[in-house]
Amino acid sequence: MRAVIVAAFVAFALTMALTPLAAKAFRRLKAGQPIRTDGPQTHLAKAGTPTMGGVVFIFTTVLAYVAGHLVLMALPESVDGVTFNRPTGFTATGIVLIGLFVTCGFVGFIDDWLKIRRKHSGGISGKAKVLGLTIAATVFGILAVYYTGSIDSDEISETVATPFISFTSDIGPNITEIGMIVLIILLVNATANGVNLTDGLDGLATGASMMAFLAFMIIGFWEYRHWCGGAQPADNLCYDVRDPLEIALIAGAAAGAMFGFLWWNTSPAQIFMGDSGSLSLGALIAGLAFASKTILLLPILGALFVITTASVMIQVTSFKLTGRRVFRMSPIQHHFELAGWSEVTIVVRFWIIAGIGVAIALGFFFADFLRIAG
Repeated sequence: MRAVIVAAFVAFALTMALTPLAAKAFRRLKAGQPIRTDGPQTHLAKAGTPTMGGVVFIFTTVLAYVAGHLVLMALPESVDGVTFNRPTGFTATGIVLIGLFVTCGFVGFIDDWLKIRRKHSGGISGKAKVLGLTIAATVFGILAVYYTGSIDSDEISETVATPFISFTSDIGPNITEIGMIVLIILLVNATANGVNLTDGLDGLATGASMMAFLAFMIIGFWEYRHWCGGAQPADNLCYDVRDPLEIALIAGAAAGAMFGFLWWNTSPAQIFMGDSGSLSLGALIAGLAFASKTILLLPILGALFVITTASVMIQVTSFKLTGRRVFRMSPIQHHFELAGWSEVTIVVRFWIIAGIGVAIALGFFFADFLRIAG
């Protein structure tokens, strides 16, 4: 647990320190966020606010992950005769999750950069964005279902993901490795775009993502404490997960980075995360669900992202079929803005919705453990 705490603190401290410096640098480079003229008029005052803040917390999360491993290397392998089975080097899970996080962030960075150069809210096309995310998700999927090695040769033969559908563990059916790769592509695209659509108000996506990462940190650490690959697995009360401590470590680092970034991103935001931030966060959240074998738990844990995405789908479908709009504007947070709600009120209430989703997901996770234990 010490490694997870250190990783979270390092990410928090570095993000707190580097974000205002990045904001000043981006401001000098005139890397301001272009604002849609057809959106809420209150957003026009945000024109010129530095964007691409995601670059900062991607960098700090990776550094914090490395710091966590330095702590693991320094910890004793055994205490009072009890040997701890934990990774010291970078594992398969860490490699594929960090790789997915960084590459999807790069797709978002290209989008942000084009918006800045063109001084227009339109970056790369929607098809190009989906293509970029699909390529990153495909590589992640192939490694997740086929790659078994790790840099420190810990002789674990399991893969990061299995061909089985999971809820709090594998429950079936077997959809084959190819089927799982397709599912990974779909869910990475869906979650990345869900976070991207939610990122429309100051601090909204940051706070919601932070809650999701805290949940995965708890799930990962609980799986590690009841790990089938640990020193003393408890019969059927163990989780058959590739590297549960890595899951907790990466999720903790990401949560810490979100805490630090929220300080500067909350209303009135001094910097925006941009697509480089929102796409990377959504992709990592999806990746953590596959690594922790909580695939069907993901829509509950990310309830706010599901609601936001659904509002856009309902709006588009209704307009194409009937020529009428269900909401004043989509995503749904802008509907409430046009209805007269203040930005802070919307953000806090949506955070409550995100928190409820996380609480329900954790409730299902622990209830299933108690059911098996009973």
